[in-house]
Amino acid sequence: MVAKDDKVFKALADASRRDLLDRLRKKNGQTLGELCERHDMSRQAVTKHLVLLEEANLVVTAKRGREKLHYLNPVPINEIYMRWIGKFERKQVQALHNLKQVLQEKDHD
Repeated sequence: MVAKDDKVFKALADASRRDLLDRLRKKNGQTLGELCERHDMSRQAVTKHLVLLEEANLVVTAKRGREKLHYLNPVPINEIYMRWIGKFERKQVQALHNLKQVLQEKDHD
Protein backbone atom coordinates (compact mmCIF):
# COMPACT_ATOMS: atom_id res chain seq x y z
CA MET A 1 0.00 0.00 0.00
CA VAL A 2 2.79 2.44 0.88
CA ALA A 3 4.59 1.96 -2.44
CA LYS A 4 1.31 2.54 -4.27
CA ASP A 5 0.66 5.71 -2.25
CA ASP A 6 4.23 6.87 -2.94
CA LYS A 7 3.59 6.64 -6.69
CA VAL A 8 0.38 8.64 -6.35
CA PHE A 9 2.03 11.34 -4.23
CA LYS A 10 4.99 11.51 -6.64
CA ALA A 11 2.63 11.84 -9.59
CA LEU A 12 0.61 14.57 -7.87
CA ALA A 13 3.74 16.48 -6.82
CA ASP A 14 4.29 17.88 -10.31
CA ALA A 15 2.18 20.84 -11.51
CA SER A 16 2.24 19.67 -15.13
CA ARG A 17 0.83 16.28 -14.17
CA ARG A 18 -1.85 17.92 -12.02
CA ASP A 19 -2.73 20.06 -15.02
CA LEU A 20 -3.10 16.95 -17.19
CA LEU A 21 -5.37 15.40 -14.56
CA ASP A 22 -7.44 18.59 -14.41
CA ARG A 23 -7.81 18.55 -18.18
CA LEU A 24 -8.95 14.93 -18.07
CA ARG A 25 -11.39 15.77 -15.28
CA LYS A 26 -12.93 18.44 -17.50
CA LYS A 27 -12.99 16.24 -20.61
CA ASN A 28 -12.29 12.54 -20.13
CA GLY A 29 -11.12 10.28 -22.95
CA GLN A 30 -8.59 12.52 -24.70
CA THR A 31 -5.91 11.47 -27.14
CA LEU A 32 -2.25 12.37 -26.70
CA GLY A 33 -2.65 15.00 -29.41
CA GLU A 34 -5.55 16.63 -27.56
CA LEU A 35 -3.59 16.62 -24.30
CA CYS A 36 -0.64 18.28 -26.05
CA GLU A 37 -2.78 21.14 -27.36
CA ARG A 38 -2.32 24.47 -25.56
CA HIS A 39 0.55 22.98 -23.58
CA ASP A 40 4.04 24.45 -23.59
CA MET A 41 5.64 21.01 -23.42
CA SER A 42 6.80 18.75 -26.20
CA ARG A 43 4.79 15.68 -27.12
CA GLN A 44 7.59 13.55 -25.64
CA ALA A 45 7.40 15.41 -22.29
CA VAL A 46 3.62 14.97 -22.11
CA THR A 47 4.09 11.27 -22.88
CA LYS A 48 6.59 10.92 -20.01
CA HIS A 49 4.15 12.60 -17.61
CA LEU A 50 1.34 10.32 -18.78
CA VAL A 51 3.53 7.24 -18.17
CA LEU A 52 4.05 8.31 -14.55
CA LEU A 53 0.32 8.98 -14.15
CA GLU A 54 -0.45 5.53 -15.59
CA GLU A 55 2.09 3.88 -13.25
CA ALA A 56 0.31 5.56 -10.33
CA ASN A 57 -3.01 4.29 -11.78
CA LEU A 58 -4.30 7.88 -11.97
CA VAL A 59 -4.75 7.57 -15.72
CA VAL A 60 -6.01 4.54 -17.59
CA THR A 61 -6.06 4.10 -21.34
CA ALA A 62 -8.28 2.40 -23.86
CA LYS A 63 -7.74 1.81 -27.55
CA ARG A 64 -10.39 3.02 -29.98
CA GLY A 65 -9.32 2.04 -33.44
CA ARG A 66 -5.95 3.67 -33.99
CA GLU A 67 -6.39 6.10 -31.11
CA LYS A 68 -5.32 5.65 -27.53
CA LEU A 69 -7.71 7.46 -25.20
CA HIS A 70 -6.68 8.63 -21.73
CA TYR A 71 -9.13 8.60 -18.82
CA LEU A 72 -8.87 9.95 -15.30
CA ASN A 73 -9.06 7.26 -12.61
CA PRO A 74 -10.10 9.00 -9.37
CA VAL A 75 -9.89 5.85 -7.22
CA PRO A 76 -6.26 6.29 -6.01
CA ILE A 77 -6.95 9.91 -5.02
CA ASN A 78 -10.08 8.83 -3.17
CA GLU A 79 -8.14 6.12 -1.34
CA ILE A 80 -5.60 8.69 -0.18
CA TYR A 81 -8.42 11.03 0.80
CA MET A 82 -10.06 8.29 2.88
CA ARG A 83 -6.76 7.35 4.53
CA TRP A 84 -5.42 10.82 5.27
CA ILE A 85 -8.44 13.12 5.39
CA GLY A 86 -11.56 10.99 5.64
CA LYS A 87 -10.73 9.87 9.17
CA PHE A 88 -11.41 13.37 10.44
CA GLU A 89 -14.93 14.47 11.05
CA ARG A 90 -16.14 16.83 8.36
CA LYS A 91 -17.07 19.42 10.98
CA GLN A 92 -13.54 19.39 12.42
CA VAL A 93 -11.94 19.81 9.02
CA GLN A 94 -14.40 22.57 8.12
CA ALA A 95 -13.71 24.35 11.43
CA LEU A 96 -9.96 24.27 10.76
CA HIS A 97 -10.50 25.53 7.24
CA ASN A 98 -12.69 28.38 8.50
CA LEU A 99 -10.10 29.30 11.14
CA LYS A 100 -7.35 29.35 8.51
CA GLN A 101 -9.48 31.63 6.30
CA VAL A 102 -10.09 34.07 9.17
CA LEU A 103 -6.39 34.15 10.12
CA GLN A 104 -5.35 34.71 6.50
CA GLU A 105 -7.85 37.55 6.16
CA LYS A 106 -6.46 39.19 9.32
CA ASP A 107 -2.91 38.90 7.92
CA HIS A 108 -3.99 40.74 4.77
CA ASP A 109 -5.64 43.58 6.69
